[in-house]
Amino acid sequence: MVFITGGAYQGKRDCAKEKYGLRDEDIFTCTADSAPDWDSRCIEHLERYALYCVKNGLPIEDRSRDDAVLIGDDIFCGVVPIDVTERTWREETGRFYGRLSQRAASVYRLFCGLALQLK
Repeated sequence: MVFITGGAYQGKRDCAKEKYGLRDEDIFTCTADSAPDWDSRCIEHLERYALYCVKNGLPIEDRSRDDAVLIGDDIFCGVVPIDVTERTWREETGRFYGRLSQRAASVYRLFCGLALQLK
């Protein structure tokens, strides 16, 4: 599994498509209203999946394929939210990303379209 993270609009999706030969139809985009399609080759916006779990009191689980490319926005910079749900979402997303990074064969952080391999 590969995990790609970075700030919003930094080129994560384009990097994944180029590096792993993905097409738009290979990519499942998470929403805050439902769980992801874990059978997808690539799942993006994992932070939205984490929000879905926090809002519904569900554990944040990784049931992705072993060959999946997972993409999640870095939501950790900036002001810590006052709202308890948003703060919990931020904290749980960080823990989730840590678990993904441990499992991943490769981890990349994107900044200004440049991929830095962390693992």
